[in-house]
Amino acid sequence: MYTERIMLISRNIERKIEQLLRIFPVVALLGARQTGKTVLSKKLRPTWRYVDFENPNDFEMVSRDPILYFEQFPSEIILDEAQSYPKLFDILRGVIDQRRQEKGRFILTGSSSPELLKQISESLAGRIGIVEIGTLKANEYYQKPLSPLYKIFEQQLDKRLLDFHEQPLSNAQMRQIWLRGGYPEPLLSLNDSDYQLWMQNYRDTYVNRDVARLFPQLNRNKFQRFISMLADLSGTILNKSSVGRALEFNESTAREYLHIASNTFIWRELLSYENSAIKSIVKMPKGYIRDSGLLHFLRKIQDIDALLTSSSIGSSFESFVIEELIKGIESMSIVNWDARYFRTRGGAEVDLVLSGTFGVLPVEIKYGTTVQLKQLDSLRKFIEDNHLPFGLLINQASEVLWLSDKILQVPIGWV
Repeated sequence: MYTERIMLISRNIERKIEQLLRIFPVVALLGARQTGKTVLSKKLRPTWRYVDFENPNDFEMVSRDPILYFEQFPSEIILDEAQSYPKLFDILRGVIDQRRQEKGRFILTGSSSPELLKQISESLAGRIGIVEIGTLKANEYYQKPLSPLYKIFEQQLDKRLLDFHEQPLSNAQMRQIWLRGGYPEPLLSLNDSDYQLWMQNYRDTYVNRDVARLFPQLNRNKFQRFISMLADLSGTILNKSSVGRALEFNESTAREYLHIASNTFIWRELLSYENSAIKSIVKMPKGYIRDSGLLHFLRKIQDIDALLTSSSIGSSFESFVIEELIKGIESMSIVNWDARYFRTRGGAEVDLVLSGTFGVLPVEIKYGTTVQLKQLDSLRKFIEDNHLPFGLLINQASEVLWLSDKILQVPIGWV
């Protein structure tokens, strides 16, 4: 049932993958486990040969004589969980270079490997297009088109180009995805009780299989404690030495653990936005658990009532909105863009600063339905000091509304 349903779901990223297959011989789909990379690959290329490097039979079939294998099958192959066979990348380079002008020959998937991008960049530079497959975005779950909000990133930001009619999703629909996150299998097919068991298994498998296999010397108990602590720190500015002291290990270990969490796609780190007219900027990174469902599981939040009474509701909502925005932009053919946050030592803060060829767009995120203009002083000052056309406030209001001449209120259903 689940497999049939996920195969029918359209992902925002599909058009971008097709574009990359027209440009490169190989396209890599990277992301955390269970985000739908394999299903998406098979959906886009259902007739291609499929090789799963975590299947011992497939691994043996290719690794026994990879040169011979690719002589027999030089194209139209899905190579799943490629990080399990590191030699693959050098071999593929030779196979590709024999027919260098031919595009769209291989789809490669990978997860849970900090070394994967390094191997790709060293062996397949110029030959491979890379996309990240995140958990389901809200519009994908409800099978609605990507919000027209994202059209503003296709050109220079201009107030006159903003066009809002019917809200794509209701605030209530967005709250459901915020609570449960976007991992396809538990979201699409499991009841609340089974959902909690799935999440527990996912956490344990991530630590005890994926991370343990990549880092056999790692102290699993310490790393599991670290992941639980990350849930408490999600949405905050990180002081790595303080993280280390709290868990009784040094700053170097804290940095290593954060590197592992980031590069296995569990944790996202936002750097400080420093291209600002304002001085005295806090330069430490800010981070959060990427999937809100996993975050809520780690924080023992099981239903909407518990979420609405949680002391961390504001940071959870902020992280959810940031991740939804990033997923939306990543699905488009937009290059040279960045997502950061802004904070001064005096306490002025903007939750998200998006910058790219479209310009600079500051975004403030508030959980509530209404906001006092005084609460937007940091956003207003950032817009003024950096001479920007406008900024956004994203909240749970019922309508799109200009709160001032340069601050536009946008309900969460537009994200």
